[in-house]
Amino acid sequence: MTYNNWSRCFAIAGLILCSARPSPGQVGQTEITEWQYGKNGAVSLTYDDGSINQFRVAVPIMDSFGFPATFFIITGQIPGSQYHGMFVGRPIKMIIAETATVPTNKDNFFERASALPFLGYQGTGDYHTRAGETYDEEKNYAKAYAIVDDAYAKVRQGAFKPVAPIEASTNREGGITWEELRALSKRGYEFASHTVTHPRVAALDDANLIYELEKSRQEILDQLGFKHTFSVECPYGTEDSRAVAFALQRFQAARNRMPDSFVEDLDRASTADPTLSKKEYVRWQRGVLTNTPMKLIKSWVDTAATHNNIWLVFVSHGVDGIGWEPKTHEEIREYLEYVQSKEASLWIATFQDVTKYMRERVHGEVRSYQDGDAFSVALHDDLTDVSYDLPLTLKTYVPIDWRVVEVRQGKRTTRAEVVHDHERGYVLYEAATNAELIRLTPAQQ
Repeated sequence: MTYNNWSRCFAIAGLILCSARPSPGQVGQTEITEWQYGKNGAVSLTYDDGSINQFRVAVPIMDSFGFPATFFIITGQIPGSQYHGMFVGRPIKMIIAETATVPTNKDNFFERASALPFLGYQGTGDYHTRAGETYDEEKNYAKAYAIVDDAYAKVRQGAFKPVAPIEASTNREGGITWEELRALSKRGYEFASHTVTHPRVAALDDANLIYELEKSRQEILDQLGFKHTFSVECPYGTEDSRAVAFALQRFQAARNRMPDSFVEDLDRASTADPTLSKKEYVRWQRGVLTNTPMKLIKSWVDTAATHNNIWLVFVSHGVDGIGWEPKTHEEIREYLEYVQSKEASLWIATFQDVTKYMRERVHGEVRSYQDGDAFSVALHDDLTDVSYDLPLTLKTYVPIDWRVVEVRQGKRTTRAEVVHDHERGYVLYEAATNAELIRLTPAQQ
């Protein structure tokens, strides 16, 4: 947010400085720009599930444009993972036996649905998915209970082929490796949790929901480091309040829902017009599916570029025939070329970075003070979480005859060219919050 000093005198580093609140555009007036680098809007490219062509095909295309992206990965499928799918709870045989006499109901549904993929039989996981979809999306609880009862009845009748439970959750042949993900993380890509096994989390009991979230986070922490434990997407885009609440207790941001009061959160299914929102920001998710018209995709980009409060979040899955609802590499290149054509107006950043910027800005306070022929700027926010470390973009109006400004914060010094606008001059520059004072002086030519 933007705050400037009021008429007052105070001491900074032994100097007594006095100043009055500048009017908009007045020399010395400083604000935090809506988006980093003073752009009009933001775009995040996100991919779910970690299918191999996201890395073999889509990453080289994004590299060619210099775009970052966020990948929500299913950690239990990656070779070398410590944590795989498992059932947390009572002995499986006890649960199976109980289903012979006690029908599935609201008191036992979550336990039984959680256990289904780990009964030791091939195909029971599909019943978990069907029951979870029915419970979460259709809200037809009686039907969901019936699906679970049907699965356990078939288990008792010997209708399923026995299989080792761990086989359902280990890595897929030819998938991405942690070593490759570490290399990509060093190039600016974000990796985030998509749980351990990609279950229907709305159908899990508390113990198994916690396992899926916490063990996925721990795996990412161990393999990629703290930076990649910021974001999560509970599978199937669920908006189940219990599941998302559990996720937000363990991650700073969930693509499923952004609870911040200053954000209008429009999910993939929303038909609302993002341009009509009166909130500070709009997080606008759009699913890029096989049959999504290219004209429509480009119109989303235009909307984000021309309205200064919209964050467009692309949600993609399959690429070149591998994965759910795949787009071809030609289509991906075409819409990314269009994003690039609007790059003067759009900040393309990871899901994590855009979330950080919005929160740091809204929780931020900036004050600017004139000190002779220089300006001092103080930038603070009230966020205590050490994850919030993204520099903010400041805009300070400077004397009209300044051409280049030297910007110094601590040991870091940069130069910024003055932009002249309607007989006023200003500079845009990056600054860290809760750090040293920022000092602006005219640079020696």
